[in-house]
Amino acid sequence: MNTRLFIGGRLVSNPAIKQAQDRAVQAARAAGALMRRHFRSPKKIHSATQHDIKLELDVRCQRLIERTLRSAYPHIAVLGEEGVLGDPEADQRWVVDPIDGTVNFAYGIPHACVSIALQTRNAEGGTRNSKFQAQAHPDAAYDTVVGVVYDPFCDELWTAVRADRAYLNGTVVRVSARNRLGEAIVSIGFAKGPATLERMLPVFNGLAHRVRKVRIMGAAALALTYVASGRMDGYIESGIRLWDIAAGGLILESAGGDFWHEPLAGAHTYQIMANNGRLQRQIGKLLEPSFKAARRRSL
Repeated sequence: MNTRLFIGGRLVSNPAIKQAQDRAVQAARAAGALMRRHFRSPKKIHSATQHDIKLELDVRCQRLIERTLRSAYPHIAVLGEEGVLGDPEADQRWVVDPIDGTVNFAYGIPHACVSIALQTRNAEGGTRNSKFQAQAHPDAAYDTVVGVVYDPFCDELWTAVRADRAYLNGTVVRVSARNRLGEAIVSIGFAKGPATLERMLPVFNGLAHRVRKVRIMGAAALALTYVASGRMDGYIESGIRLWDIAAGGLILESAGGDFWHEPLAGAHTYQIMANNGRLQRQIGKLLEPSFKAARRRSL
């Protein structure tokens, strides 16, 4: 494995990647334990919109993750859904979603997770990644080298490091072998705003008649890991954020899947088409009108 990791400006050896993964696992399990303890407790809402909820526990979980990560890696920044610690454009950064699936969690639905990724700046500086259409996008300057997703309610832990395999509770996982859209289960998300609802509803209507089942699960990181594990065959969403997809995207790629993602207007915002690598063209045909419209609005 050729992954490099800088800590405090010093290049360290490949085993340090595994140590970083172990620390991310520790942080994810700690936050997951906090989620479990408060699952049936009344939730304190910080803010709410029509399609999203922010909890006081989101912030507590991120602070716990920050303390756990920074105690071992004080020089690595943290870019999280609940705020930024350090320089988010530093050579290394943790990308954290402390509770992915907050609305599920707030309503007592046990389908939510902790997502932690480690990214390092690449040599090309964001100009070489075809998934960003060769444009100089700030996030394209980074490669995800560690991905950890933990579901505390099923006690399922997905892990991956770049150029290696993906694991679920220590066992290698692979994407499904299904290559017919009519046999596929595809997850879809609607993000948080009315524009994304309008954009994705036609996709949902078209998809529902073409696939075996559509699932709306409400946790992007778990949607990606479910595709990585062969439970589902695809996942699509527009308006999703980097911390929702960074760890799960690496896990999916490491499991043999296709992690297509394209930046949209807004900081760290994307449209995504994840799949098992066999359904990209079929799903892409259904998505293209909606995704093309989103692309135009971002120009």
